[in-house]
Amino acid sequence: MRFIFKTDYAQDIRLAKHGGHVFWYSALGAFLLAAPWLLTEYSLAQLNLVLIYAVAGLGLMLLAGFTGQFSLGHAAFLGVGAYAQAYLTAAGLPFFLALVVAGFLSALIGIVVGLPALRLKGIYLGMATLSFGFIIEEVFARWESVTGGNAGKSVAAIQLLGYDLGSGAGFYFVCLLVTVVCTLGILNLLRAPTGRAFVAIRDSEISAQSMGIHLAYYKTLSFAISAALAGVAGALYAHNLRFISPDQFNLLQSIDLLLMIVIGGLGSIHGVFLGAIFLIILPQGISAVKEFLPDIIGQAPGLKSVIYGSMLILFVLFEPMGLYGRWLKVRTYLQMFPFYRKGMFKRQKAFQKSDRLK
Repeated sequence: MRFIFKTDYAQDIRLAKHGGHVFWYSALGAFLLAAPWLLTEYSLAQLNLVLIYAVAGLGLMLLAGFTGQFSLGHAAFLGVGAYAQAYLTAAGLPFFLALVVAGFLSALIGIVVGLPALRLKGIYLGMATLSFGFIIEEVFARWESVTGGNAGKSVAAIQLLGYDLGSGAGFYFVCLLVTVVCTLGILNLLRAPTGRAFVAIRDSEISAQSMGIHLAYYKTLSFAISAALAGVAGALYAHNLRFISPDQFNLLQSIDLLLMIVIGGLGSIHGVFLGAIFLIILPQGISAVKEFLPDIIGQAPGLKSVIYGSMLILFVLFEPMGLYGRWLKVRTYLQMFPFYRKGMFKRQKAFQKSDRLK
């Protein structure tokens, strides 16, 4: 088992805690850079989706996993970014400028949603964000001059310095660059005072407020950053599909995003990427298993939704720490064998006296 002897306060906020992290992250980076030449065209397209969903998951993880504010209408922010990108690129704006504007517009919508939600918690906050998602979906369907209505809207390919980056390795490297920038931004945010304030609000709002943390400001900021990341992901999603319509940003899409961070592991950046991989691979697995099931089950409508719901329930009941939590248990078991104890990862909630008075 590895023991880290700290001799400097800066070691507490380093992204790479030890040489093992540097090695494995460097190896991962080398693989991602070489992926267009190592993977098939189909596998590369799936990896693009993983990166796009990971960006959206980073935003939702910041909101739900680190600030404790759940959203059931997050697909609406994804849609705002997608339609903004489609409209702005069609108007002639350069790709990266349109991407920034799409994220900014989504952030503004996030502030509009976050302000009324300041006085809401739990199921009531979920209902408010769910209602917001329905409203935005209806706006997409009715605002035909901008969105194309239910007929949908075509999205132009990415053009950068005269090069067509709409598909293949070019689009992959654009997605990879945006994902790396967003991931590093969130990691640095979480180790800054703002990120510590988010975590304090998640753990106990009363304690955070007593320490001088402005709840309204930081909750609204969390909604804005989360919506901005979802908007950026939506912009990439629009370029990936090259066609968008209102039914792509419905409740099921929001549930997929929530499923991704819960199964990946709430409160973990690693869990975002594990959840994104799981979300993209699961439909392929369902399609492969269908061939071996009786027709009454394999051809039944709604099979995918049943499996998604079952997986979510199983993870919540038996592995609340998600895939990343399971990996931590396996790694700790291997490092401490034969001294590993079964109850080492059992979570114990410590209540403040003020919490008991709620």
